[in-house]
Amino acid sequence: MITLHHCPQTRSMRSLWVLNELDVPFQVRSYPFDRTLRRADFLSLSPAGRVPALEIDDAHMFETGAITEYLCERFSPEGLGRMPGNPERMDWLVWLHFAETLSQHTAALTQQHVALYEDHMRSPIVMKLEAARIKKCYGAIEARLSAAPQTREHLLITGFSAADISVGQAVYMAQHFATLEEFPATADWYARITARKSFIAALPEGDGIYDRDFYAPWPLE
Repeated sequence: MITLHHCPQTRSMRSLWVLNELDVPFQVRSYPFDRTLRRADFLSLSPAGRVPALEIDDAHMFETGAITEYLCERFSPEGLGRMPGNPERMDWLVWLHFAETLSQHTAALTQQHVALYEDHMRSPIVMKLEAARIKKCYGAIEARLSAAPQTREHLLITGFSAADISVGQAVYMAQHFATLEEFPATADWYARITARKSFIAALPEGDGIYDRDFYAPWPLE
């Protein structure tokens, strides 16, 4: 049995989305996004106190990129994965891990808008800078999807892969702080991949960390 340790609306949603795509049995143990992740039993699975953690074959691992690579290598090497020797292996790895570039800006904005509990701790300057950096990441995705000579329905020419899952989940989170209005190819791609049953099954059920769909940067005084 595979057990995913998960908090809704966090990076562990990527691992849940991947598992939903695979024809393997698994179970999910969900946690609130709070000090529960600092308990000794959870730290034994993920020493930095972060989700996801994955238990599999009497072993455990953490970090979304590592979990995705392992699951793809084991269960979907040429479906969700692109293995060594595949011409798209390099691009698959690049976009799989580009998700973290986008997610770090979303994490900073989540801290500003959600985690900090008093207004004097928040910074409108940080809010605007990080939202602008998210849009730069959107621009990179837009360029990839619309690049000549062949536009893409997915990040890889050969079709849907775990790269789309990783970046798509990062975009799902980032849209709480920056919209896709200026990025039509990215918006079309995002709508396409999030129509998958595997994504819908990974969505929170009223228990996420965000209490609204969009958080605008505060105006500078």
